[in-house]
Amino acid sequence: MKSKKRTSLWTGSIILLIVITTPYLLYIHQNISESIENYETAFGVIKGGLFKYVQTYIYFLLSKFVPLILLLIWFLTNKHWWVHAIIIPISVYLFQLISVINDSEEFADEVDFIYSVPITVLIVVILYYLRGKLAIYILAVDLKDEMDENMKIPKKID
Repeated sequence: MKSKKRTSLWTGSIILLIVITTPYLLYIHQNISESIENYETAFGVIKGGLFKYVQTYIYFLLSKFVPLILLLIWFLTNKHWWVHAIIIPISVYLFQLISVINDSEEFADEVDFIYSVPITVLIVVILYYLRGKLAIYILAVDLKDEMDENMKIPKKID
């Protein structure tokens, strides 16, 4: 039992650390000179590509990557039935990230909506179906809570 709690504590701590530090990735582009077209790193050369300058490319790349990572963490750690609705913004950010990485795209963030519509429709249909199936249980829980509240208050019989 202690091992399971310790593992859960470590997992939660790592997730917390990622959530806290991820937004700071949005400021990495400020450490790169504005006029550099190719930036050499230990992992290889980063080229500005369609954006011409590396600073602009890194800004757009991380402005799509950071929300995507945070939404993925939210999706993976959420226990509610509506968690699948988070897939819609995840798909939008994923398509936007792909369009930033893909140099053949001339305009980032313009065509992504068309590609994300089928995913959105599918998720909305699944959520409405699940909501319809869960409606009776939600009403039962609400009724139980109301009955519990009524039972807590003693009533005087005259």
